[in-house]
Amino acid sequence: MTSGTLSPEQITRRAKSNLAFALACLPKERRRDMIAFYAFCRVVDDIADAPDVGEEEKERELTRWKQCVEEGKPPGHPVLDEVVLLPAKYGFPRAWLGEIIDGVASDITKTRYETFEELLGYCYKVASVVGLVSIEIFGHTNPATREYAINLGYALQFTNIIRDVGQDARDTGRIYLPQSELRQFGVLESEILDARPSPRFIKMMEFQYRRARDYYQAAQKALPPEDRKNMVASEIMAAIYSRILEKLKREKFPVFTKRCRLNNIHKVWILGSHLIKARFGR
Repeated sequence: MTSGTLSPEQITRRAKSNLAFALACLPKERRRDMIAFYAFCRVVDDIADAPDVGEEEKERELTRWKQCVEEGKPPGHPVLDEVVLLPAKYGFPRAWLGEIIDGVASDITKTRYETFEELLGYCYKVASVVGLVSIEIFGHTNPATREYAINLGYALQFTNIIRDVGQDARDTGRIYLPQSELRQFGVLESEILDARPSPRFIKMMEFQYRRARDYYQAAQKALPPEDRKNMVASEIMAAIYSRILEKLKREKFPVFTKRCRLNNIHKVWILGSHLIKARFGR
C-alpha cells in the first residue's frame, strides 16, 4: 500500500499535517506515541483510498490490521508494532483502534450519507474515537474530558468535510454532506460533482459552518479546567482548524477552486501563544 513500511516519523513528515505543530508541545515519550498513533490513522486511511487496488483486497488488509490491534499481536510492521502497545500502556480499550479501522473501511464502498445522524456515526469512528485515544496519550485526569474529545472530533471532522467538498467529489466521487440536507436547500449533486455551485450551495454551507462552530463551542464548554494544560496539543489543533473554518466562511466557501489552509507563520503563532498560555496560565 502507499505507506509501505515507512516508520511512523517518516509517515508523519511526509503527510505535512497540522498535527506536527500541535505535537511540538508534548513531552518526548508522549510525542513519540502520538506520532505512532497518527501514522496508524494515516496508513489505514491510505489503505482504504489506495488507487488501483480492488475493494476486496483493501477490506482484507484492513481486516488484518483490525485483528492485529484487537489481539495486541505485533505483526512486524513498523507502525503496527508500536500501536498495538498503546492500549495497555495508556489503559484504553483495544476496540477503539478497531472502531477507527471500521470507520475508515466504510469509505471503500460508501460514497453517500442519507441523514446527519448517519454521517455523525461515521464521524464518531474516524474522528471522535481518534480524540478519545489522543486524550489518553496526552494524559487527562477528569473523565469529563472524554466529552470534550468527542465534540472536538466532530468539530474537526466537519471542518474537514466542509473544506474538502470539492476535492472529495473530484477525486473519489464521495459526497459526505447529508443527502437530506442537499434536498432541504435545493442543492443538486451535479452542482458538487461538476464544481458549479449555486447560491443555494452557499446557504447550505453556511448551515454546515454553524453546525461545526457549535461543536467547537461544545468542546470548550466540556473541557475541565484541571485538564486544560494537558490538552494543549488538542487545543492547538482546535485553534488551527477553527481558523480554517472561519476563513472558509469569510471567503464564501471556495471549496471548488482551492484547499483552504493557514500559512506556517500563522500556525507557529498559534503554537507559541498556546505554549505561553499553558505555561503562565494566561
